[in-house]
Amino acid sequence: VQLVESGGGLVQAGGSLTLSCAASGFSFDDLAILWFRQAPGKEREGVSCISDSDGSLYYTDSVKGRFTISSDNAKKTVYLRVNSLKPEDTAVYYCAAALLAADPYCTRWPTDFNYGADYWGKGTLVTVPS
Repeated sequence: VQLVESGGGLVQAGGSLTLSCAASGFSFDDLAILWFRQAPGKEREGVSCISDSDGSLYYTDSVKGRFTISSDNAKKTVYLRVNSLKPEDTAVYYCAAALLAADPYCTRWPTDFNYGADYWGKGTLVTVPS
């Protein structure tokens, strides 16, 4: 399993980015794709989840209405569109994957699976100056 993020950068507050996660070595039917972020000096937090297998989605409260996760199965790529960026969105954003252990998966990811992940990318930095 390989996950490679791209699309990070420096964006002014209020701006947008699309982060990409190129996946290989597995089927989207077998794994949920996750996005985490880790801000400077803070713990890593689970941001979003998508399961192509069962159609479930998840967003953490702080990004609801601003972030949109989507997938392109043909390209084996998952996207995280991040809009209305705020300085507090500054973080390294990580793509990860988790074995599907429930149906639906993403709605249970925070509670039943404690934001777990089985595979990780190396991250892409998003900086929103204040």
